[in-house]
Amino acid sequence: MSLSAVASVRRLLLAPTQRPSWQESPRPLTQAAKGLALAVIVVAVLLPFWIVLSTSLSPLNEVNRGGGYTLWPDHPTLQAYRDITRSGLISHATVVSVLLVLIGTATSLACTILLAYALSRPNVVGRRLVLKCVLVAFLFPPGMIPSYLIVSQLHLVNNYSALVLPTVIDVFNLVVLRGFFQGLPTELYEAARLDGAGEARILLRIVLPLSRSVVAVVGFFYGVAYWNDYFKGLFYLSGADKWPLGTLLRMLVIGGNSPDSSGQSLATLQINAQADLMATIVVAVVPIALAYPFLQRFFSRGVLTGAVKS
Repeated sequence: MSLSAVASVRRLLLAPTQRPSWQESPRPLTQAAKGLALAVIVVAVLLPFWIVLSTSLSPLNEVNRGGGYTLWPDHPTLQAYRDITRSGLISHATVVSVLLVLIGTATSLACTILLAYALSRPNVVGRRLVLKCVLVAFLFPPGMIPSYLIVSQLHLVNNYSALVLPTVIDVFNLVVLRGFFQGLPTELYEAARLDGAGEARILLRIVLPLSRSVVAVVGFFYGVAYWNDYFKGLFYLSGADKWPLGTLLRMLVIGGNSPDSSGQSLATLQINAQADLMATIVVAVVPIALAYPFLQRFFSRGVLTGAVKS
């Protein structure tokens, strides 16, 4: 090989390689545009929450002077929260929602874990047929009238069980858990069976401890769904004195002067001030907002893992 050829090869080897466009350092203008876009999105998301909180802490004259909303209370007060605390209907609705979340989440989580574990085991007879039936029910959900007829035939109308049993298992959560259980190493199951463990012991002592992250995420999904749901309470429960907080808040937001199915008008709540309504909204939002930071770390390695493996 000639000296010129060796020199050419050497120049090619020593020449800096051109990096792909997505690996290049961002330009200052690009960074500034991204920062501006992020700031606009954050303000657009947080501003409504701040207005609701500020209005709930404002006295009546400031709210009226601001046209129903305030951006910053000049004289903060907790009078709106005292008003809704004195309202027995709102206090009862809050207790109903808390109990519904606790009991409903525990029931749904237990049923979903049991069914997901059964559908993830290859030796379960009829698991494919059950899985197909579950997916068909997910793709073709029943309408309101068939659902109400079934609940009525089971004598669950005007019963809190109607808020849990018709939707005790969510198909999306079921698929996520099933995929996660299937992704666990089969050697764990085989070793446990060699040690004489049954299916219940395998589930409780091996599968669930390894699935804490995905179980926490699915439980959070169920809890949020039960807390925010308003339709089933409006559909199956007659009377505002039995409604959960979501249903009661929905009726207050759209205007509570129309009577409910029992003939009772929500105007008896004495939620006449805008600040009282905003305080009720804060009470409905704060529990979920406080719970999310503690469960956020489970999302990336929980629901994503289960979804990919499914």
